[in-house]
Amino acid sequence: MNDTQAGRAGEAGQAGAVSSPSSPSRLADDAKRTIAENLRDAAKPCITCSFQAEDVALVHMVREIKPDIPVLFLDTVHHFAQTYEYRDELARAWNLNLINLRAAEPSPGLWQTSTDACCARHKVEPLFSALEQYDVWFTGLRRQQSASRANLQEVEPFRLPSGNSIRKVSALAAWTTKDVWQYAKAHGIPLLPLYEVGYTSIGCEPCTTLPLDPNDPRSGRWQGQKLECGIHIQPVSGE
Repeated sequence: MNDTQAGRAGEAGQAGAVSSPSSPSRLADDAKRTIAENLRDAAKPCITCSFQAEDVALVHMVREIKPDIPVLFLDTVHHFAQTYEYRDELARAWNLNLINLRAAEPSPGLWQTSTDACCARHKVEPLFSALEQYDVWFTGLRRQQSASRANLQEVEPFRLPSGNSIRKVSALAAWTTKDVWQYAKAHGIPLLPLYEVGYTSIGCEPCTTLPLDPNDPRSGRWQGQKLECGIHIQPVSGE
């Protein structure tokens, strides 16, 4: 990561975004403490990773304690070529226990009919199915990312459609975009090259553009028509 990347990233958050009140080292220490506490009694933990900056920073922290933790990547068959290349490069460099999740029956182009149906088939269903075998789920979610995440808790129960519950841990909940990039720079972590051309939130290629609103880093997702794909929305059980 170079200084140009860092500058663009610092501008990618909310207007006038600054670092969190805590120092970068204090933030990292707090996050690592949360991670360690939740790994201590975890029988089968996992971490989801889209290979965006916050997810990679989180993986970097978690693997310091548990190098072999399963890293779940949702292969929607619609990602940017750069995302796949970066995933493979980082997985090799860090020797990640990478698990690629795919829909049982992928449907390329489904987004053209319905982005909700596409997200449900390629992201929600395969992830929720995979999470059944784990008891602790680490995510790189942050409150600053969008209004839908403003009340995010660092640790909270998450009920799967089956009715089973899993502990969801968002150790970076209080971090800003600038905090994430400062951590990456401090630890020499290379980031997804798509940030260099102005992307601020990176998902599937057909549904990701440069931000429509410079003050909203997720405004380039789904043409601004929705905020979430569904994997971080508490599902309604069949009861």
